[in-house]
Amino acid sequence: MDTVNRIFCIGKNYAAHVAELAHLGHKTDGECVIFMKPVSAIVEEGAPVVLPKGRGEVHHEAELVVQLTGGGRDIPREEALDCISGITLGLDLTLRELQTELKNKGLPWELAKAFDGSAPLGEMRPYLNQDLQQLEFSLHVNGRLRQHGRTADMLFPVAQQISILSQTWALEPGDIIFTGTPKGVGPLKAGDELVLESRGIGRFRWMCA
Repeated sequence: MDTVNRIFCIGKNYAAHVAELAHLGHKTDGECVIFMKPVSAIVEEGAPVVLPKGRGEVHHEAELVVQLTGGGRDIPREEALDCISGITLGLDLTLRELQTELKNKGLPWELAKAFDGSAPLGEMRPYLNQDLQQLEFSLHVNGRLRQHGRTADMLFPVAQQISILSQTWALEPGDIIFTGTPKGVGPLKAGDELVLESRGIGRFRWMCA
């Protein structure tokens, strides 16, 4: 895997996903959510996904992931895609009950989102100017379809995400972006087989422990 510098994550980027969590207080307000994970969150393909014990349900969130060549600050949206070096698929694992508790208290989400092993990440593939807003990807758990995403449904397209991030951080080579998850999130348990797949990107597999 290419060396990862920083992990940026975009939340609330698919309206249907926000709607499915509305009963927990997650609402669409016209803004995306930005948070970060440490590099220790990465789980490469083939390594076990070790689920936290005794901390409530761990939910899967399947996502398109892009890696950057850099770009610096204040990147115009029309130039943002020129900063992408690679694409893959990943999972943003979430301690859902803890996230809801933190959100309801107005506290940051790191304890629920940024734990070690919370970012299973497929092998990075070269970005060959594919239309990133016309991709489809899926997550199967134990052979059953759990999530099917269409990037055309993003509220904030990838280029816009890069531009937004660059207003706060000088983007550097190796930075990656988890671009948001579609509906269908749900709990995982030890022994589950996870398969992420997208035509033109690849197929990636993990086992939960």
